[in-house]
Amino acid sequence: MTRDATGHADDRIDTLLQHIGQASLDPVTGSGPVALPSMRTSTVRFASMDVLDRAQAAKQRGERVPTYGRVGLQTHEALETLLCRLEDGQRAFLAPSGMAAISMALMACLSQGDHALVVDCVYGPVRYLHKTILSRMGIAMDFVRADLASLQAALRPETRVLYLESPGSLLMEMLDLPALSRWAHDHGLTVVTDNTWGSGYIYRPLALGADLSVIAATKYIGGHSDLMLGAAVARAPALVAKLHETHYALGNTVSADDAWLALRGARTLGLRMRGCGEHALTVCQWLAAQPQVSRIFFPAWPQDPGHALWQRDATGSNGLLAVAVDFNEQQVRRVIDALRLFGIGYSWGGYESLVTQVEPSALASHGYWASIADDRLKAGTVLRLHIGLEDPADLIADLTQAFAAAG
Repeated sequence: MTRDATGHADDRIDTLLQHIGQASLDPVTGSGPVALPSMRTSTVRFASMDVLDRAQAAKQRGERVPTYGRVGLQTHEALETLLCRLEDGQRAFLAPSGMAAISMALMACLSQGDHALVVDCVYGPVRYLHKTILSRMGIAMDFVRADLASLQAALRPETRVLYLESPGSLLMEMLDLPALSRWAHDHGLTVVTDNTWGSGYIYRPLALGADLSVIAATKYIGGHSDLMLGAAVARAPALVAKLHETHYALGNTVSADDAWLALRGARTLGLRMRGCGEHALTVCQWLAAQPQVSRIFFPAWPQDPGHALWQRDATGSNGLLAVAVDFNEQQVRRVIDALRLFGIGYSWGGYESLVTQVEPSALASHGYWASIADDRLKAGTVLRLHIGLEDPADLIADLTQAFAAAG
């Protein structure tokens, strides 16, 4: 997928998103609904034992043949197909949340005694997963800077996985995914990456060298802040087989209604991402002119250190950014409380604008933050903003009055 001068995709993915998974027309009447219905079931019926035997045999080969309601019927399959087209993958496996998809992916790729290298800018709960579950299973992890020297120094004979997230969580650190993937493959590692930010529309890790892409479809795929959903997408048959057996063994299931909501949301994925991204750039222009702002973390912003990598590897942007401001703890609480259009919430990727304060303890675990030699920036506070589909002039007016409320 290539990018034009405005950062928009030009491989007709917008057209595909409108037609993948549409309901079929009735062969007798020649009519039918546009939207595929929510196909709910717990039990799958079979016409004969021979049909059941064929279905079980196909399932053992790793094919997507429903024999029980846990894997879903046509609604789930349509969403999986759509995710595969977005991510350029062979199979997609659904999970109840983004974190559930991450857990499934890592458990598929790691066994007792294995070691994983994890870049230190990943989604925070990955550390909790290791602390509470993976370490108890005898799986070791090292969280290191996303540069080849740091990774090489932490490499072990038992290392099996390189786990990435680009852009990174909290500070939007853009990684050189092709270079990191080449290094990992030279050392026989499986590359797993969190692609919630790009969601297959503006960033395609599998095309850039990754082996497995994980998405929290809760965010931009769903797009309406009303569902929890995750997915893991892979291309290589061996990795698809590992995901298949792990998905089945863990008992992951997603309701047909949530799969239907995600399909509905995906129809407008491009419009929403482009709208949020354009609004975010407008807000960044205002932020850059404020004396209280010391740094904007947003790959599409020309002054961001990762801007060149974004231009090379991404095909657009979205509404997620972080901003360092010269406010102390009490001032930043007044700013957040004064905002009227920005909800206070941990998620992002919906149609609405959100704000949270980035915890200093979370920043301390990011080597990128430690590498920034700017005392003014370190003395302030980092806010994470998701810029939604509201008129950016209204969002700027809201930020203006909130900044003034800091005193």
